Amino acid sequence: MEQIKLINIENATEEEVAKYRVRQAARAIVFDEDGNIALLNATNNHYYKLPGGGIEEGEDKEIALKRECKEEIGCDVEIVKEVGIIVEYRKNWGLKQTSYCYVAKVVGEKGEPTLEQSEIDEGFETVWLAINEALKKVKQSKPVIYDGPYMVARDSAFLEKAKEILK
Repeated sequence: MEQIKLINIENATEEEVAKYRVRQAARAIVFDEDGNIALLNATNNHYYKLPGGGIEEGEDKEIALKRECKEEIGCDVEIVKEVGIIVEYRKNWGLKQTSYCYVAKVVGEKGEPTLEQSEIDEGFETVWLAINEALKKVKQSKPVIYDGPYMVARDSAFLEKAKEILK
């Protein structure tokens, strides 16, 4: 997959990054039958994000993506297209995260998410918006947590690239 963006807000050096723990994640722009996409509104921390999360040890990227979408937005999904990868260097956490980004569509009925306690604590709510409105919500986010600016930069770049390739 093509690299869409490198996010290095804290200006980590290559020497520092070489010592970071590595996390891989899968993320999606998920379209419903009305052409809207799913966003998670973290109401308590003032940001919007796309569904997705960490790939577990030995788990396939696409299986991880389907699992995360089922957990976070309550939907089974079918992957439609690969978009690319986004790499983040989170200096404060000593973390190099690579996100594999896809476009997907809802298969069957929308269900209820099965959120983790941390996601419940953040006030996660699923909203379905037109892609332009979703991009606006992500970009206008004012997160109050350390990793918020990373998520805003990542999901903004992902949405912009997807809009470009979906034309």
